[in-house]
Amino acid sequence: MTPLSPYLEKLGDVMLHRQRFAAFAAGILLTAGIGATIPASASPSAAPASPGAAQPATALVTNARWGGHASFDRLVIDVKGTVPPVTVKPVKVLTYDGSGNKVPLAGRYFLEIKLSPAAAHDDSGRSVYQGPRLLKVWLPTLKGVAMTGDFEGVVTFGAAFDTKPVYKAYTLHGPERFVLDIRHHPGVCPA
Repeated sequence: MTPLSPYLEKLGDVMLHRQRFAAFAAGILLTAGIGATIPASASPSAAPASPGAAQPATALVTNARWGGHASFDRLVIDVKGTVPPVTVKPVKVLTYDGSGNKVPLAGRYFLEIKLSPAAAHDDSGRSVYQGPRLLKVWLPTLKGVAMTGDFEGVVTFGAAFDTKPVYKAYTLHGPERFVLDIRHHPGVCPA
């Protein structure tokens, strides 16, 4: 062996360590770059913590139910995950999303309720919604409920009334649900 040989071995070790360090540093930078592109809504810290239950990435609409009270009727839409933004607007006629066909609910006044982003099916396309698709309701103000769409991240419901609805919409938690309270009109007797 020549006297230069130990020097070359040491130089080879240093080069190997530099290559490993460069690969390690590149991995850290790549991971940091990928982490920076994940939206805040997808990060685990953005989802509310609930013991023992993982929150779905998209809100899943699982049920619709209703009830009569002394001075108002209530429509409740149950959600697994966080209740998404909801819009409620009066419409002249209820139609099914996608087809545009008229929803066969009797009434003179209608409200369209849209939850988005939301779905009533899982990632495999199986329905998670267990509520009514179309139902006549016998309450003082609420006369019918229909699920009118589950399409492209929007779940839509329709509600039918004989008189112009005066309502209040809000969200309740534990379990997650959207609530629509419709005030009884003077002279309307509870059922």
